[in-house]
Amino acid sequence: MPRVSRILSLAAATLLVAAPAAAQSPAASGGAPPQLPPLPDGWTQVTAGLDSPRGLAVAADGTIYVAESGEGGTEACIQHPELGNLCFGPTAGISQVKDGIPTRVVDGLLSAITDGGETFGPSAVAVGSDGTVFYLVGGPAAGAADTRALIEGGEGIGQLYALAADGTSTSVADFVAFESESNPDAALPGNELPDSNINGLAIAPDGTILVADAGGNDLLGVASDGTISVAAVFPVVFQPLPPDPTASADPNASPAMIPMDPVPTSVAIGADGAAYVGQLTGFPFPNGGASVFQVVSGQEPVPYATGFTNVMGVAFDADGALYVLEISHDGLLATPPGQLPMGGLWKVPAGGGTPELIATGLPMPGGVAVGGDGTVYVTTCAVCPNGGGIASYTPAG
Repeated sequence: MPRVSRILSLAAATLLVAAPAAAQSPAASGGAPPQLPPLPDGWTQVTAGLDSPRGLAVAADGTIYVAESGEGGTEACIQHPELGNLCFGPTAGISQVKDGIPTRVVDGLLSAITDGGETFGPSAVAVGSDGTVFYLVGGPAAGAADTRALIEGGEGIGQLYALAADGTSTSVADFVAFESESNPDAALPGNELPDSNINGLAIAPDGTILVADAGGNDLLGVASDGTISVAAVFPVVFQPLPPDPTASADPNASPAMIPMDPVPTSVAIGADGAAYVGQLTGFPFPNGGASVFQVVSGQEPVPYATGFTNVMGVAFDADGALYVLEISHDGLLATPPGQLPMGGLWKVPAGGGTPELIATGLPMPGGVAVGGDGTVYVTTCAVCPNGGGIASYTPAG
């Protein structure tokens, strides 16, 4: 399968592999933002008008930081081997939201857009214990280091940045360079060539920064000196190839099997210090085929919770319950043309157990975070230029 099928086509991922519907949304094609369906019962609109919002984080004082992947531009265009024409521009950024009002604190970051309207750019944000804001800039040009050389300012793609109090940003780690040199998932079927599309971000108690690389199928750790190491490589699973509806049925044939990439999109740190990593899965995006893996230092990743579809975000609350966000509850391939995927939110009890479905009908969510008071925040319409938002849910009790 094409390497880009690993992620929020991201966003659709989203991040990622994009949902077919996202590529046809009015906002993506330059028109007015689509008329979004109402939020599920119990949800509140925190802010709107965000530029293709993805990951978000809540600081100790309640300030929300959100990565806006932008709307591409006309500064430069290249032919991507899997996405076709890609046009770039400095339309992405990082915003902070206070009292429902968003303000850009980092502006002019590189964004990419396809002819179909999929946007790529900043994908995740995290806040350190000292208040330092870290953010990722991913994108489809991060598949190989030489691809970045084709775009003016392209060297900024595939990197982790730290935002200083004076508003300046400094590169902390270059994941495209690391994946190009090391290619940790090279032994997985179909992954002989290096790839990178960083999407998830979390900070461990010891200060190590963990990054989920959806293109590299791995979880990477960044030390205080910027050194990158491999925390885990996630397994490929073989899935039946979806049938061709135009083909003649052969009752005697066994289904053809294809390797499905794990596509890790998100990471959160548990009270036990382990990392918990959510996966989108690659094509054919089977319903119920996504898991959240537990990653303990020095050990192979193991499934912690299973049965999800197209996971885009994970976040713990103060009591140890894990919220799992699906970009599409029914599956990316089930979304009718011209419509946005509707996501779902699950809650896994502290310590593991049977997940509880909290909500469906979230319009193409791109990230989840939990505030200190237990409020759950989700970005919506993750591929809608100036049409995305943040919605909140307050659990009972």
